[in-house]
Amino acid sequence: GYEITFSLLNPDPKSHTVDWDIEGAVNRFVKPVLDKLSLVANFSVDSQILYYAVLGVTPRYDKESSSFLLSAHSLPHVINPVEARLGSSAASLYPVLNFLLYVPERSHSPLYIQDKDGAPVSTNAFHSPRWGGIMVYNVEAPASPQTSLPLHVDVDMARVMEVFLAQLRLLFGLSQEEVPPEFLLESPGNEGLADWELDHLLWAHTVENIATVSTTLTSLAQLLDKIGNIVIKDDVASEVYRAVASVQSAVTELSLGHLLAAFQASKEAVTCSERAFFDPSLLHLLYFPDDQKFAIYIPLFLPMAVPILLSLAKIVRETRLRKKEPTKMD
Repeated sequence: GYEITFSLLNPDPKSHTVDWDIEGAVNRFVKPVLDKLSLVANFSVDSQILYYAVLGVTPRYDKESSSFLLSAHSLPHVINPVEARLGSSAASLYPVLNFLLYVPERSHSPLYIQDKDGAPVSTNAFHSPRWGGIMVYNVEAPASPQTSLPLHVDVDMARVMEVFLAQLRLLFGLSQEEVPPEFLLESPGNEGLADWELDHLLWAHTVENIATVSTTLTSLAQLLDKIGNIVIKDDVASEVYRAVASVQSAVTELSLGHLLAAFQASKEAVTCSERAFFDPSLLHLLYFPDDQKFAIYIPLFLPMAVPILLSLAKIVRETRLRKKEPTKMD
């Protein structure tokens, strides 16, 4: 599963009153894509507005363009200060994909992002793998200095969602393919995801799941071989058998081209292998082996054993002395 969070960052609410129709934009642009991706994973979507949330990096002022610039090497330092304000990852059981719309404060506006070559980024946005993306949304300066504040800003959600959906595709490994001129490439259409791209995702996740199950079961077998006194319950053994059978089924379905069936079988295999590996009956033996038992109990029993051993040695010594003494005859 994945949790997708759309956040609007308004660091200067005294200057800008930002209005964004996030619910309508999600239903119009994001929901068709997630409905098609529902075969791969489960998704939940939420949104939030954060006030007085700054990027944490001071942009550089450029006199020639009369604007502020964020260079490519400073972009990694933007995420950590912002992530501390999001708070969504602390309450989620699933990985969180963050999409941030940042409206620059009036003192740092307009704000543009530069690439590695120093050229401005056309989308004025950037993304971080496995985390999400950030888009800077500049507000036009008022024509008259006497304009009353705060300025009312209506966000163009079509332009914003175009960038966020492109970043979402990149986060799932769906980049724009370069094909020869004589090839005809299917358009993603309104769903933002072509059928062949979905097949590619199913195939990639199936292969990844099969590799994960193989690694998990191999690690479990190696651990069990090292522990001689371990007892394997029937339910643990059945989970291992089900995982192996599901992997074999996934490989067979994959070879036949049945991608959805192969993906479902690989998911079942991952679930069974994880249940077997983290079964409570195995955890206390896996993480509490015999050498640790000796290390814990020897300091406790050694002080008690010393007087007992000394007493036994004394008894043995006295018994030997008694046997050596001559027997008195009347």
